[in-house]
Amino acid sequence: MQQKTVKISRVQEETEGILKEAVRNSGLCGKRKIFVKPNISHPEYIPGVVTDPALLRELVGLLRDNVEEVIVGESDGFNYSCRLAFEKTGIEKAVKDTGGTVINLSEDKVVKVKFPGNGTLKSLFLPKTVLDADAVVDAALMKTHEFAVYSGAIKNLFGCVPSNRRIYLHPYLKEVFYQLYAVLKPQLTVMDARTAIEGNGPTKGNPVNMNLILTSNCALATDVTATKIMGLSLKEVSYLDYIAGRAGLQEDAIAMPGLKASEVARKFDPPRIDLPVKAQIEIYKHEFLTKLLFCSLDVVKLFQKVTVAYRGKPIEVG
Repeated sequence: MQQKTVKISRVQEETEGILKEAVRNSGLCGKRKIFVKPNISHPEYIPGVVTDPALLRELVGLLRDNVEEVIVGESDGFNYSCRLAFEKTGIEKAVKDTGGTVINLSEDKVVKVKFPGNGTLKSLFLPKTVLDADAVVDAALMKTHEFAVYSGAIKNLFGCVPSNRRIYLHPYLKEVFYQLYAVLKPQLTVMDARTAIEGNGPTKGNPVNMNLILTSNCALATDVTATKIMGLSLKEVSYLDYIAGRAGLQEDAIAMPGLKASEVARKFDPPRIDLPVKAQIEIYKHEFLTKLLFCSLDVVKLFQKVTVAYRGKPIEVG
């Protein structure tokens, strides 16, 4: 079994050297088709919230030097189209400038992937383009999350579920995340933590200048390392604890050839779990209630109006 390795690098100005080394060591050279999953959790570019188009341009360019085809993909958001987000964030232009292509996974052909065993999650419909790729690259971000405590590399893969109603899967999220990790097996993870998000992320938290990039051969090891840096225990992030247990990953077995997590650690402010967040967390535990709340954008907007009246800003959706 290949050892899980995470390299933590400080970033001054340029990122090209870090990315070059990561791509060179990834084993991706000579592959035919690579799929890259950025984090586009908002229809406009916000540092720390959406993958930096400039970094994506560098990454896709380096991959294109060594592989035949690079495809960057994301799915529609609950209340915005992926195509609009590709354009407004600048990601589409950045990818095409370096010879890559973009795809809206919500418009792709889907394949039903069945899971063995007696778990509650029997199958998922996943995009054919992603499943047909020779390897997956996970371009993740470091964030806190109102409902999941933490959002990073594995949660980024949730955007590979093509339905814009993937929020209905929240009652089974731990199992969904595990199966996405097990099926897609990202061969390279690049976590851009130059700007991270603390507090009530993933889109409306507060920016933190960490000036770090994590590169790894394992999305799970990346997430375990990131939570250490952020001052979170694995037990606090229940889905990560679950996946680590299923995968048999021990924290002390992760090799760190660069900086150690303790050298760059900073205690992140946790999400503020107020009444609207508590209510939505309880709703997410039940499939029927989740579908009832998110049955239409009008219902969500009504819930957000109530939230604004309660605390002065809308609740996250995701």
